[in-house]
Amino acid sequence: MVLVGLLSALPGLAASSSADAAHLHVQLVVPERTLSAGVPADAGLYFKLDPGWHVYWKNAGDSGEPPKLNWTLPEGLTASDLQFPAPKRLPLGPLMDFGYENEVLFPLTLSVAKTAKAGPVALHAKAIWLVCREVCIPGKAELEVAASVAAGAATAAPVAEDEALYKRFLPNLPEALPASAKAVFAPDATGFRLAVLTGQKETSALFFPAEKDVLDNPAPQAVSLIKGGIVVELKKSPDMKAATATLTCVVELSGGRSYEIAAVPGVVPASAPATAPASASGVVKAAGLAFVGGILLNLMPCVFPVLFLKGLALVQASGEERRKMRGHGEVYATGIVVSFWVLVGALLALRAAGATLGWGFQFQSPVFVALMAGLLFFLGLSLAGQFEIGLSLTSAGGSLAQKQGYAGSFFTGVLAVIVATPCTAPFMGAAVGYALAQSAFVTFVIFTALGLGLAAPYLVLCFQPAWTRLLPRPGAWMEVMKQATAVPIFGTVIWLAWVLAQTRGPWGVVALLSMFLLLGIAGWILGRWPAKRVPTFAAGLVIVAAIAACVYGVTTLASPVSVSAGVKDGSAWEPWSQAAVDKYRAAGRPVFVDFTASWCLSCQVNERVALRTDAVNAAFKQANVALLKADWTEHDDAISQVLTSFGRSGVPAYALYAPGTGEPTLLPEVLTPGIVVDAVKGLAGK
Repeated sequence: MVLVGLLSALPGLAASSSADAAHLHVQLVVPERTLSAGVPADAGLYFKLDPGWHVYWKNAGDSGEPPKLNWTLPEGLTASDLQFPAPKRLPLGPLMDFGYENEVLFPLTLSVAKTAKAGPVALHAKAIWLVCREVCIPGKAELEVAASVAAGAATAAPVAEDEALYKRFLPNLPEALPASAKAVFAPDATGFRLAVLTGQKETSALFFPAEKDVLDNPAPQAVSLIKGGIVVELKKSPDMKAATATLTCVVELSGGRSYEIAAVPGVVPASAPATAPASASGVVKAAGLAFVGGILLNLMPCVFPVLFLKGLALVQASGEERRKMRGHGEVYATGIVVSFWVLVGALLALRAAGATLGWGFQFQSPVFVALMAGLLFFLGLSLAGQFEIGLSLTSAGGSLAQKQGYAGSFFTGVLAVIVATPCTAPFMGAAVGYALAQSAFVTFVIFTALGLGLAAPYLVLCFQPAWTRLLPRPGAWMEVMKQATAVPIFGTVIWLAWVLAQTRGPWGVVALLSMFLLLGIAGWILGRWPAKRVPTFAAGLVIVAAIAACVYGVTTLASPVSVSAGVKDGSAWEPWSQAAVDKYRAAGRPVFVDFTASWCLSCQVNERVALRTDAVNAAFKQANVALLKADWTEHDDAISQVLTSFGRSGVPAYALYAPGTGEPTLLPEVLTPGIVVDAVKGLAGK
């Protein structure tokens, strides 16, 4: 009886398809649970890792071991070896490992013989791995998936969760180098010069050797440009015993494209520095473009709310003496230029630390978007008359009231820069892209010109008081005008709430609305008891609570929404990937890529004014153009690298690839239907 009881309990002890172990979750992924005799099936081994921990590539680098699967399968079923996605370089002290952080899936293929017996089967495997941080912990787990073999074609639907997981990670596998490309290497005194010739402009490359003791893994890999490809300088390993006939590796190129290559000895073309030094004429030209772009930035939809504020301030100051008006203009310009310096300094520092970021990078942070919406909402409450910011601040000291006007001008300049960064004006895209590819000094010179251009219209009016006579005289109507100015401010808040909803879903919006509620309470306190120390302190505490609640809600309660590049079912547009571009170009089709973001107002205007019109859609259809949308709403290294290769550092950007050509045609930042239709018609000439 005891034996019968134990045998009956065995099904309950069967291995699960997943397991939790030290610092990771591991899962056997099998989308098709009904296997067809004679038809191979997809499978994979999935790891989700704790922050900072990693597992290894097939060549682990200076230390470590890759994961393994030891299968126990019924007769007629076999499993291929694990396939390895392109890894990351993982420095560990003086060593360099190759592996994966956060999460990874290793695909494989299950082969089902035609003679496999129909019926239920157990797909059983023992997973073995090494997970490391500062220390390494070996792990293992028995994993099993219940499936069945069908004599004919399988009709059961795949397991949705496993299928989604498999499809999400499959594009990470390196591809074979296209037949039109080639890889050659030449040995030198210290190592190798490897050239990868793809026929297009490349801006970055990372080399991962497939075999141990070939390269000095921690050594930097210097990259230089050649026409139609890239050259990588590689230092050989001191443990390398003999010369090699081929360099077998995975190389990751611009846009996150990865290829498996076997480079053969050959002539490596001469290369030029990756970043050519800036010429004086180039800097002057770029600064001029930046200045004009800054002037035109005043006409972009992002800056409209701030223009209302400055227009109101100009009318208010029209009766003041000339010296004071000039002071306001200078302080406003200073606020703009200093803000540009701070943003550019942060961007350059993050780039130096290894981040691939572009212009407007701060709007890729949901927390920044939420806090920006809160700031504008609070400002809108003040403009609408709920409270007076100036009256509330007088309690901090009488001297501040005298400085309040200039402080307001400086703050408005700061606000102008913050709300302007989601927009790219004509001439500005090329100037910003050029600036960020140069030395820090040149970058700051060009962005100073951009800031002066943004401030120029207001500065001109401040230094030419006679022109202000065209403005209406100050009066009671200004209070109504000030309250009306709250309308575009609240409109901007609605747009930012929509942007947040794109990346953080309903709970992100709930967190934002909760912050608005608390800010409304703080505004009521300031309006009910103006210029009182205790109420002002209480309002400050409510504001702090509002910010804390919003940040907690956006980062913890709200889950990231999968960004699908704004592509809807049935749409002619597809999500962008470099592989998709290569596929359509190899088939001889022209390709149009829309680099966009939800927070980019210029992008949204261009889509509605130009890209969604009947004339443009008809032109695309007639020319058989493949339409791809690259969504940069949240940070994407691959998109950042491609934009950099175009000489751009932000969105909007529009690239049209003609069949048989190398580099794409870049369209202007501001589109009209005619510009797009003419560009598509011009494909025939190319």
